[in-house]
Amino acid sequence: MDGESPALTIVLNHSAAESFARLIGERFARVRAIVAPDTDRLERYIGEADALIAYRFPVEVFDQAKKLRWFQCTAAGVDSLFPIRDRIGHVTVTNARGIHGGIIADFVLAGVTMLHWDFRRLLREQTERKWKPRFVVPLAEKTLGVIGLGSIGATIARRAKSAGMTVVGSKRDISVPVEGVDQLFASDALGDMLPLCDFVVLAVPTTADTVGLIGAAEIARMRRDAFLINIARGSVVVEVELVKALQTGAIAGAMLDVFEREPLPRDSPLWGMPNVIATPHIAGSAANYVERVFSIFADNIERYLTGQALTNVVDLARGY
Repeated sequence: MDGESPALTIVLNHSAAESFARLIGERFARVRAIVAPDTDRLERYIGEADALIAYRFPVEVFDQAKKLRWFQCTAAGVDSLFPIRDRIGHVTVTNARGIHGGIIADFVLAGVTMLHWDFRRLLREQTERKWKPRFVVPLAEKTLGVIGLGSIGATIARRAKSAGMTVVGSKRDISVPVEGVDQLFASDALGDMLPLCDFVVLAVPTTADTVGLIGAAEIARMRRDAFLINIARGSVVVEVELVKALQTGAIAGAMLDVFEREPLPRDSPLWGMPNVIATPHIAGSAANYVERVFSIFADNIERYLTGQALTNVVDLARGY
């Protein structure tokens, strides 16, 4: 910047901070990008930040961020902000909404197929050199339910519909149809929707209303031959009650990409269950994730510098 004061100082508290800094430097000559992926550098530089980019908001340094006016989250969920939600009204919060739908839909449909065909069993039989043919009902005769029909949930619904499945879903506002969804249920009508589903997909944001959304009572409304797929947040499910249901055969199985504690503790029974596919929070992890996020971030930097309203602004009162 040749001694000229920066128009915007951004602190990058992210594992891909160096990559984001390079992309910012190539496009925005008057923006200062500070690489601070670790605690020491974050504490050193957060006081200079006009903007912060991070996967989770580092609430422990919030009181030091005196100049902060914009937080760009590199994920869709901003639940890391909840402890300071009442104190951060002066900061505009934006997220990466819109870049995850396609790859998460890939993940969900792959999981639906694996659960439906019981690929874990097939792989065990391959290892044991056992030849056991069987017949399977086509997926097109099955029903998939999506709880939460935002950008991600709606993409999952369309993908399932393209596979010929019957699709039902729940959302807060059911007055407007959702493409690919055959029947809509209000958020407080899960008890009516769950018995219809062969597969139940959780795609809701974390809010006060969705923490513990799926517990023993909801699982009891599911069919014994149904599967649960969670790509939302671990807090949406009461994990101990799900474990019990999986152990007793109350439902057929689950594919879980998110958990109450992450990484999933080594002593969790979910690791060894034959009817569970457990993955390390990767459903939305596209290989070009940094470039995808930067497409949103760069547009917002341009808007910030020119005084325009930012895109992907999060309503902290709702939590998404």
